[in-house]
Amino acid sequence: MRVHLCVVGRLRAGPERALIDDYLSRFDKTGRALGLGPARVVEVEDKRGGGMAAEAALLRRAVPDGSYLCILDERGRVMDSPTFADEIAARRDQGRGDMAFVIGGADGIDPALRAEADMALSFGAMVWPHMLARVMLAEQLYRAASILAGSPYHRV
Repeated sequence: MRVHLCVVGRLRAGPERALIDDYLSRFDKTGRALGLGPARVVEVEDKRGGGMAAEAALLRRAVPDGSYLCILDERGRVMDSPTFADEIAARRDQGRGDMAFVIGGADGIDPALRAEADMALSFGAMVWPHMLARVMLAEQLYRAASILAGSPYHRV
């Protein structure tokens, strides 16, 4: 199952980009034997300033048809890492070819796009900067693959 991180905004070279690249590379290596990956990041940018609706239109185009759509939203479901791993494995085992994770812009995700999502995921009640949410998602994807592979990376 291919994994797509569809995000608003461009992340420049720097420590956050290095962390994302590292974790997604680890995810690809660990996930390959599990039928997970590759992972790719699709960045969209609304240069005309159309707000959440314009961002949602760009994000919809970035999400492959038939994807299981998971949005990151502070009102979403909070889960521990093993449960997140189980969610990913369940989508893979259902035969989903693609799973897309969407991170919206500064104002969040357009309500219409939120309503289309199969799942909303939250990293807690705190609001995180987009660049850190990307890093945290990339790490959790790698952790999920590690859990599913029985690796000692995740310790209970």
